[in-house]
Amino acid sequence: MKNDSKSATGFTLIELLVVMVIIAALAALLLTILSRARAKAQRTVCESNLRQINLGVRMYSDDSNDASPTGAITNRDFFTPLLSGYKSLMKNYVGLKGASSPQDKLFACPADILNPWMFFGTNYSSLYVRKSIHDVSDFDYSSYVFNGGDNITRTLRAGTQTTSITLPGLGNVKLSSVRHPERTILLAEAPALFPYSWHDPSSHGYRGISGTEFNNSKDVVSFVDGHVSYIKMFLKYHDRGFAFFYNPPASYEYQWTPD
Repeated sequence: MKNDSKSATGFTLIELLVVMVIIAALAALLLTILSRARAKAQRTVCESNLRQINLGVRMYSDDSNDASPTGAITNRDFFTPLLSGYKSLMKNYVGLKGASSPQDKLFACPADILNPWMFFGTNYSSLYVRKSIHDVSDFDYSSYVFNGGDNITRTLRAGTQTTSITLPGLGNVKLSSVRHPERTILLAEAPALFPYSWHDPSSHGYRGISGTEFNNSKDVVSFVDGHVSYIKMFLKYHDRGFAFFYNPPASYEYQWTPD
């Protein structure tokens, strides 16, 4: 006897939903993998940049009686010249001539897209804004800073309040006199000063008092001996001072001071 019934074809609703769930899971996994690959590529660029800039600083120092590239200090501002004044002194050693600009790609970290509003002198409601430090003239168009604290105690006045600050670092220090070149920072991504992280915000630990600093944030730094590392930065719990105001505990991989 001939069977005229037709077999059912196509997906059932449940099968279609299962397929959609699998596709969504695979897409999410792929996006995660691509995001991690992109972050690693950006970090690799930053490591390469700092390695080249580190070499340029050492070449400047060799031609300047072993001096560090310390910027000119003004009465109004000493933070910015100490941290960013190095670029104008050594940039010709890495092939840059003329005025600095955002086109100085060697000094631009591709992950430098999110920073505290205070860098830009604007009152934002959010703690962070999507702007790049390497686009800011005050920092000489650089994502990277020199460990330029000059170990001089200064008194800052804000209204009736006074605060004494001694900024440690290599400002006006002969680089050959650094006792531990393998762990003394020479240059760093700007977030290392606070710290926060461009590359891995998930590395943030407890938050500092202003809400822009996080213990154990991971940043790329270069050292006096020339090597470059991606390391955790230390912040004292609820300390008003940023991470570059003091050396970390011995368990960390770096220090700011030359001794």
